[in-house]
Amino acid sequence: MTVSSARLKVSSHSKKRFVIALKYDGENDYRYLVATDLTWRTQDIIQAYTLRWLIEVFFEDWKLYEGWGREAKQLDEEGSSRGLILSLLFDHCLLLHPEQIARIESKLPAYTVGSLQRKSQMDVLLEFITSLLEFPDPGDKLKELGELIKDVFQLMPSGKHMIGRDLGRLGPTASLKYCSTG
Repeated sequence: MTVSSARLKVSSHSKKRFVIALKYDGENDYRYLVATDLTWRTQDIIQAYTLRWLIEVFFEDWKLYEGWGREAKQLDEEGSSRGLILSLLFDHCLLLHPEQIARIESKLPAYTVGSLQRKSQMDVLLEFITSLLEFPDPGDKLKELGELIKDVFQLMPSGKHMIGRDLGRLGPTASLKYCSTG
């Protein structure tokens, strides 16, 4: 890794900042870190920056697995903050998952929220199948549950797909042909 740093006046900030340029082996372009605290050493800022992946792991789990953002019933800032609060509460509850507790007590890295969530879903499915097989006529019970699922889980049409939307005339306009040559 190639590193250069300096405490420079950054015109767009109208202040002095600690600017660090980083380029990893095999990369062509530098990436820049800008720090506001001028008392840190270059090495300490770079080392702290490497912990950024922890934030990225949280965002990945939150977006891909927990779905709180997708399921928000309230939009804008208030809706997103409520989704985040629910997500963090859910994450906190998963700290009490028996397999997570075992990892933490063994001083091993914790499991991701997404993997714990998927494991819990599969555990519930297996428990359901086990209990279903205990009924005198599992086939009838499965049909009954299938009807309940149809009532509870309604499929909703997507607003993202372009079916039925008027896209207008997508093409050049003859009278504007010469406007683009200037």
